[in-house]
Amino acid sequence: MEVRSDWALELQLRQIEKVAERQEVKTALSAVLAHIAGGGRNRRGGRQLLTLLGEARDEAAAAAEWQVVRLVLDSIDYAEGRILKPEFEERYRLFQDGADRDRHLRDALGGSLRGAFQIAADEGANYLSKNPEASVEEVIEHMRGIGKDAQFLHAPVDRPGRYRIVRGQAELSLWLEQVLRGKRIDVEDVEIIARELAMSPEALAVLAADRNGQLIFGAAELQRRASDLRGLRRVVEDRRASELDLQRALEGQHWIFGGRFIGEAAHRRLVPGDEVDIPLIRGDGALHVVELKLSMNLSGPLVKRHRNAWVPSGKVHDAVGQAVNYLVGLDENRERIRRDFGVETRRASALVLIGHPALQSEVPEDEINETLRTLNTHLSRVEVLTYKELVDNAERSLGGSVGVASVPSP
Repeated sequence: MEVRSDWALELQLRQIEKVAERQEVKTALSAVLAHIAGGGRNRRGGRQLLTLLGEARDEAAAAAEWQVVRLVLDSIDYAEGRILKPEFEERYRLFQDGADRDRHLRDALGGSLRGAFQIAADEGANYLSKNPEASVEEVIEHMRGIGKDAQFLHAPVDRPGRYRIVRGQAELSLWLEQVLRGKRIDVEDVEIIARELAMSPEALAVLAADRNGQLIFGAAELQRRASDLRGLRRVVEDRRASELDLQRALEGQHWIFGGRFIGEAAHRRLVPGDEVDIPLIRGDGALHVVELKLSMNLSGPLVKRHRNAWVPSGKVHDAVGQAVNYLVGLDENRERIRRDFGVETRRASALVLIGHPALQSEVPEDEINETLRTLNTHLSRVEVLTYKELVDNAERSLGGSVGVASVPSP
């Protein structure tokens, strides 16, 4: 962490020195000022500055000079970057005084807020014009995504004075940060390095084109997937997990469902009145709906005995019926969905995730899986899986190296 030391901090400390009463407090503050001035024109900071500020704070506390303690704490916060420079200068009136002292800062802040709100209003109106049925939550999420990407602002060389927000840069930077951390690379300021890579297509292209760079990316991605899968298994085996918990654990991990899928659709509410849990896009461009039911918290069995054979329970059939209704709605609204969202639903299919074999310890897991597979052979567009079978399949796709034990039977 870089420790800030500048003229504003020095001025504030000199004001504190005047406020201090006990000589030992003044001496401690003088030591801080001597350290800052010891660098000549470039004021010294570093860990030593924080140590000296801490000692001055302790001396003031021992002398019960609580006003000085509060002021020194502000100095520490400023040095560590928790107080912004304009706020710090304004709070202590370091460079100007009088009724008009804050006019420039006020006008700058007002202009920035006006521009930001205008951009937000224009972007929101543009999004709604393209997605007239979007909900308030979808508009807010869209604007939030733009806000995250704004920190990676591009300044095109061929367009002086103009700036550009490239969508997806924040997500790319987060992924790069996870890559660097996941490989246990001993690098200072990993987040800063990831941001710089994300903002530099040239650097990213060089790394991606290099064989060793590709190996790093590949190994880090496998490691990330294994970690995500361990987290998913913990949720799947949690007897208190809700459908929302399961959905959050699965979102953004389309690879878990197999290599047929290239990503998730941006919209979950494609048909009025229906909101799918996870909308996947197959390699052929068609939609694949994932309907989530409870796992270990499911009330009722997965299979039941009928005429000397195991058959799916009513819970399973109800979930399949719900998935079929989704598909009917997608079929009936196919033209509008393709026009408004660019998603093909004529060949849409569905996956129902429900329950866990540990719910029925008296039934062998193979029997449960085989019963559901038999059901699947008689369904043309809907498939049923337990959460455990989904996670086991994904683990095998990683080479079976995740290494998480199965949940014990109840």
